[in-house]
Amino acid sequence: MPEIMTTDELLCRGKSPREIQTMVARGVLLRLASGVYTWAEFADRLRPIPAGGTVLKAAAGLATSAVGGVISHQTAAELHGLDLLTQPSRITLTRPPGVGSKSGKRWVAVHTAALPASHVGYRFAMPVTTVPRTVVDLARELDFTAGVVVADSALHQRLASKQELRQVLADCRRWPGTVRAAKVIDFADGLAESALESIARVLFRDLGLPPPELQVEIRSEDRFIARVDFLWRQFRTIAEVDGALKYDVDPTRARTQLRRDKELRRVGYEVEHFVWPEITRGQQGVGSSLWTAFARGRQRAAS
Repeated sequence: MPEIMTTDELLCRGKSPREIQTMVARGVLLRLASGVYTWAEFADRLRPIPAGGTVLKAAAGLATSAVGGVISHQTAAELHGLDLLTQPSRITLTRPPGVGSKSGKRWVAVHTAALPASHVGYRFAMPVTTVPRTVVDLARELDFTAGVVVADSALHQRLASKQELRQVLADCRRWPGTVRAAKVIDFADGLAESALESIARVLFRDLGLPPPELQVEIRSEDRFIARVDFLWRQFRTIAEVDGALKYDVDPTRARTQLRRDKELRRVGYEVEHFVWPEITRGQQGVGSSLWTAFARGRQRAAS
């Protein structure tokens, strides 16, 4: 990326160390890391882009790495626009074996692994692992829930298919973590529309609940009522996972939700809502609420 320059490159362009310092002080140059710079005007153009900050940090990481390095793992996921369970603190690169050393800057994590040509593409004019390779790398190295979050996101955005994920996994079949990655791919579902829905799906599984249907349209007498996150049809029970913030920002959404829930209950469904803290920290309470709803739903269906 020509807009990213090292000190040596600036010196080769005829800039003295004092001139470089002056350009930084005047806001013409922006220091990204020790010995790595970009034009402030270029950084301003990137700011409106969701991954703009990551683009600059990734480019700086590449500029200070050995030739052959490729942006990978969480950093690649951010550049591809994939959901992540936690935000990374470091830029992540992968180098093929025999290229440079594994040690890097403190803010750059470096992996060593084979990089077949079919596993590498470009984002923002930088080499980056493809979406399927990125998902498989993260599914191999992160815990199951975090792997499902990124895999669901890739499938939901149609940036990868299960067939493509399995093909990359086959290419990496002897690498560490492939058993876990295979389980993530099998469990992944593109109908999950958010990281919270992905986390909830894993939680439902861990609690021993039957697998729910996702994104189901509920109708009564051919009249559309709602599209719900999760449905256990046999128990006539619906679960919705919500970001509470949407109701704080727009109270009319809360009133609309209340009317919607009332209509769903009128046509015979149990409706349970869960927010982020309940899904991530109140797991047993979620299970208890749903098993109770299942019992009510079964009774309602039998009456």
